[in-house]
Amino acid sequence: MKKVLLLITPAFLAVACQSPAGNIPAKADTTTQPASTATGIAAAKADTAGLIAVMQKSAADWNKGDLAGFMDSYDDSATMMSHHGLIGKDSMMIHYRQTYFKEGAARQHLTFDQFKITPLDGNYVLLTGRFTLNGHNLPTLSGWFSLTCVHTPKGWKVLHDHTS
Repeated sequence: MKKVLLLITPAFLAVACQSPAGNIPAKADTTTQPASTATGIAAAKADTAGLIAVMQKSAADWNKGDLAGFMDSYDDSATMMSHHGLIGKDSMMIHYRQTYFKEGAARQHLTFDQFKITPLDGNYVLLTGRFTLNGHNLPTLSGWFSLTCVHTPKGWKVLHDHTS
């Protein structure tokens, strides 16, 4: 189970952004109360679809065995809470490659669903949801993630990932 604690979104960040039924795109919930500034509210709501698209692309990259593409959703300074403590982007990539990939292919198919976006301050949001890894005659792994994301000139990037 400790291996699941290190999984992001797929992490993290991780196309298959679908409902549990598997064919209806998940919708982001932006109804939560935002933090103090109107700027943060406007920035977060302005590009909600863009953030979901980043998640969809990261899962698609994962599923086609493109770990570098999957990790592109993370800022270069991104961190993840692991059972060893806080790790950086390079350590995340090594962990994913060693644990969830084999010979350049993902061991299991990644999906994300049950998104909820909570605006924070400025261009920051908290994105929570569920990931599922399944297929290839391996046990299905599923859990919850929370991602701190920022909207940059290059689009949405994950700053911190906590997945269980």
